[in-house]
Amino acid sequence: PGAVGKTLEGAASTVIPGRLRPREGRALSVWGDAGWGRLVAQGKYRAGRFDVALVEASVRLVREQWRPEPPPQWITAVPSGARPELVRDFAAQLAERLGLPFLSAIVRRRPTEPQKLMRNSVMQVRNLLGAFATAGAIPAGPVLLVDDLVDSRWTMTLLAILLLANGSGPVFPFALACATTRGGG
Repeated sequence: PGAVGKTLEGAASTVIPGRLRPREGRALSVWGDAGWGRLVAQGKYRAGRFDVALVEASVRLVREQWRPEPPPQWITAVPSGARPELVRDFAAQLAERLGLPFLSAIVRRRPTEPQKLMRNSVMQVRNLLGAFATAGAIPAGPVLLVDDLVDSRWTMTLLAILLLANGSGPVFPFALACATTRGGG
């Protein structure tokens, strides 16, 4: 149950096979930084919605700086347990501005603890196993997987595996903010 693949000898392996790995992702900001990070924190915890300036900045990042290849053909969002509409609404606005369809392709099957409360990577993965499922048929094209904040990156990784295993094209993780400065995605 905890294995994601098999070794050449047929034993269980926790190495993610290449065909199920997400592509390199991006984050618009570092959580709480003086730039976009403050606006992300304000939207998440005070306003209850993300400012349109974050949508516009994300459009510029995707179109002008990142330019994922192959280009995403659709967008989906990580379903939030606490505020289900927050990330979904942002991702739908981003999709509209990028001229792409938005699809709520992932559903939350059970609540999870915040990843930042887990003591290590093993606990982070176990916290997420079985917590999400796909909702209906998954489009075959490349997808932009959107979340508001990434910390451990396990949520994005496991949801990419879920999407890829159910027929999506390449998965490009995108977050409004990264909890640390170790890179985006």
